[in-house]
Amino acid sequence: MNKSIKELQKIIHDIAIDKNWYSSKNPITFGEIIASMHSELSSALEEYQKYKFVDEIYYENSKPKGVSVELADCVIRILNFFEANNIDLEEIIDIKMKYNITRSRKKGYAKI
Repeated sequence: MNKSIKELQKIIHDIAIDKNWYSSKNPITFGEIIASMHSELSSALEEYQKYKFVDEIYYENSKPKGVSVELADCVIRILNFFEANNIDLEEIIDIKMKYNITRSRKKGYAKI
């Protein structure tokens, strides 16, 4: 699937509406949105702690599992948030990257 971030935002949000995971009539709160993102990140950490690999996908009852799947779930939740709030994530990333280029270089060893 070769889609732009903007296209993915729309597709993901449409799926969320179709599956009744999101409703503009009864939207989840900002705190619930952040908690759901955090939950996916915690699931990724749990997967890593159990299996110690980040690049493998395994299946339980046809459901894909693994660190990368949980991180993808977090990205999906983030993209849904941006689309639900009519915010262009591509534009925000561009703004942030332009700022990051101007920042000074970190001293010492970067862990990431």
